[in-house]
Amino acid sequence: MSLNQPLADILARMAKMLDVLGEDTFKVNAHTRAARTFEGLTDDAAAMPREQLLSLQGVGPKLADKVIEFRTTGRIAEHDELASRVPPGVMDMMELPGVGPKTARVLWQEGSISDIPGLERAIADGSILSLPRMGEKFVTKIKESIAFRRANSQRLWLGRADEVASVFIERLRAHPAVRDAVAAGSLRRGRDTIGDLDILACLRESHLADAARVAECFRTTPGVASVPVSGENRASVRVALGHDFGRWSRTHAAEGDGPSIQVDLRVTPPATWGSMLLYFTGSKEHNIRLRERAIARGMTLSEWGLFKDDGQPGAPHTRGCTPVAADTEEAIYHALDLPFIPPEAREDRGELDHLGPWRLIELPDIRAELHAHTRASDGVLTILELAQDAKRRGFHTIAVTDHSQSSAQAGGLKPDRLRQHIADVREANGQVSGITILAGSEVDILSDGSLDYDDDLLRELDVVVASPHAALSQDPATATARLLRAISHPLVHILGHPTGRLINRRPGLSPDIGALVASARAHHVALEINAHWMRLDLRDTHVRAAIDAGCLIAIDCDVHEPADFDNLAFGVSTARRGLVTPERCINAWPAERLHAWLRAKGRT
Repeated sequence: MSLNQPLADILARMAKMLDVLGEDTFKVNAHTRAARTFEGLTDDAAAMPREQLLSLQGVGPKLADKVIEFRTTGRIAEHDELASRVPPGVMDMMELPGVGPKTARVLWQEGSISDIPGLERAIADGSILSLPRMGEKFVTKIKESIAFRRANSQRLWLGRADEVASVFIERLRAHPAVRDAVAAGSLRRGRDTIGDLDILACLRESHLADAARVAECFRTTPGVASVPVSGENRASVRVALGHDFGRWSRTHAAEGDGPSIQVDLRVTPPATWGSMLLYFTGSKEHNIRLRERAIARGMTLSEWGLFKDDGQPGAPHTRGCTPVAADTEEAIYHALDLPFIPPEAREDRGELDHLGPWRLIELPDIRAELHAHTRASDGVLTILELAQDAKRRGFHTIAVTDHSQSSAQAGGLKPDRLRQHIADVREANGQVSGITILAGSEVDILSDGSLDYDDDLLRELDVVVASPHAALSQDPATATARLLRAISHPLVHILGHPTGRLINRRPGLSPDIGALVASARAHHVALEINAHWMRLDLRDTHVRAAIDAGCLIAIDCDVHEPADFDNLAFGVSTARRGLVTPERCINAWPAERLHAWLRAKGRT
């Protein structure tokens, strides 16, 4: 496994501990920058000589020494020393929205509050109000954040669940008895969080007697912590996230700490592959509707197949009955007089009433990225590196949209810096053939709905992505008015991550979505699905409302580092759940059409 992510994690954690201890700001920022550098690195730091490490952005001699120490020993002595001074619960408190290092320091050092349970007790008895910076409004917000975090802590982000599932799927597909293995359940349907994982493995015709061997292969996957269920053609395991699961690699937690997830396996012969896949993909409500449809046509449907109802007692598959359809999902839908329904649409939201062919957006349809950051603000790539990566992925357009001036924590650009940045983008566009580099900005929507730059500067941009970053606890009416004002601005092209939510971390704004989509359609503004697995904002239900209202959709990766491009699949899954077609997604348009649409804003 690459050293980059574990290294990024431990450096980022050191930065937080330094900050909460009130250490030198320069040192805090140095560790933060280095963490982002290693997180976005394509080459493995494990193989880099010291000279090469020193050539990396933000890596000086002291940090290079820490990298070498970590890859040699698996630890950094300074990290351990900091961890001995900062209680683990203080770090947990900083995961709550609104609790930054300064607030955490007050809670801990002045209030003797060193973990979330202690914070809850202080809120309950009112003692927290005696501490500096702790007004009633702020305390209410913290209380709500704790409740939200607890309510959502049992479900795993789509992106992280996909990583775990991929480990099992790749292992199963390599087994000689397995024809195919896929994830089913809510992961296949593209839900934004996953409660547990369902994996199906289809045997080869020549290996029908090898189900037990396949189940054993599954149970012995590295990273399995326990095996609650073990059978010949099924198994359930618990995975303590860490080990070889990408960014969940454990760098500082004790064995058994951290989140876990259950992964279930079902091994099936080819004859029932389609019915098993249909059944275990769900949703439960969709499957109920299918069974009702089967009954109305004199048939019965189960995980074993679609059978004619002969009126005899007992399940048809136990009596040797031949199914009407079972080997493919397509055959089952066809026998029920339905087109094949994409997994993402199987939520009993009217999909069975759609009798024509489905044509939802697919990953290869996306040809443009319209929300990306460079080193000018908080990205790790240069303009040319960003463009070259986008070109390798087959994109015809990449928009450079670094942060605006109010996002100081993200290196937002003051007007003079933005003008120079625009010039740099224009120059870079002439240096890379086969892709168009657009000059844009992710412009903060301020709390009153005004934008972060004046109109004269906005007119110099090819793309304006207007996004909310602060004041994300506004009441619904205020949030709605704020976003409507931004949408109605004649120079705004895209409303970026409209609610500002972070899944399992903060709920974000709760605007009137009906009002937003109506205004977006009227003003020809595209609503963004931010593809990062912690955002997926717009969420699927909001996307569906936008599509029903006739809005345009943008699917963007909000690129800060090369790996962020890989999140595109999660944005596409969310779009498919909202029934987005290529025609309605501006990222799927040919270059000429997209560029003409962008130029038209503010000029009509």
